[in-house]
Amino acid sequence: MFMSVCAFSLMDIIVKWSVDYPIGQVLFFRGFFGILFYFFIIPRDRLHNFYQTKRPGLHALRCLSGLIALVAIFIALRKLPLATVVSISFAAPIFTTIFSIFLLSEKVGIYRWLAVIVGFIGILVITEPGISELNIYYIFPIIFCLGLSYVAISIRQLSTTEPVWLISFYFSLSITLLSFLTIPQGWVMPNLQDFILLSFVGIFGGVANLWLGQSYKYLGASLVIISTLIIFRREIYNKKIITSKTIND
Repeated sequence: MFMSVCAFSLMDIIVKWSVDYPIGQVLFFRGFFGILFYFFIIPRDRLHNFYQTKRPGLHALRCLSGLIALVAIFIALRKLPLATVVSISFAAPIFTTIFSIFLLSEKVGIYRWLAVIVGFIGILVITEPGISELNIYYIFPIIFCLGLSYVAISIRQLSTTEPVWLISFYFSLSITLLSFLTIPQGWVMPNLQDFILLSFVGIFGGVANLWLGQSYKYLGASLVIISTLIIFRREIYNKKIITSKTIND
């Protein structure tokens, strides 16, 4: 789970950097290179029928919610300050905890609720988000929260019968197919250095999704989200200290 958070963080940094490229093109790199990564980990005995699934409908719902969350967070990262996006996005554990009660019948005790609330408050204190210039783009981190919450639930349900790599593969495939719809809007030919960086969006995203899926499989959905919140809180705190020292020096 910790490695998943690190991989997602690296992907977010590159997405934040990729402002010169259309979002649809960045989505293509996220999906296509994610697919290439999964082909290296498919078991040999499944190479001839790796695409077979027992639950196509639930895969479709997982992909749809994941696509909504992914597009929303990409737009938010480009249009809003990073601290603001992070702080709003960490409302996701609240939605996930609620969804897990009704959709997974998970038992959520008072201590887990306290962890969600205290962790969310901690993120707000550390990031100190500013909302003085409230605009329409503030809705996108909230959309991301809702999408991510259902992703957590659907992966938990799928992982009871489906391998995690197959769940992640179908999501990367859906991202790639969606990106093709944006070609008429115009894509930009990247140079070699940018091409390599953009390809890492897919590699980091693919690795992160695989590890996150494993976490959802063996832990409760709400517990994974809460643990991710704690890890991100520590990372943000450390980055803020480093930035403060750099400015003071």
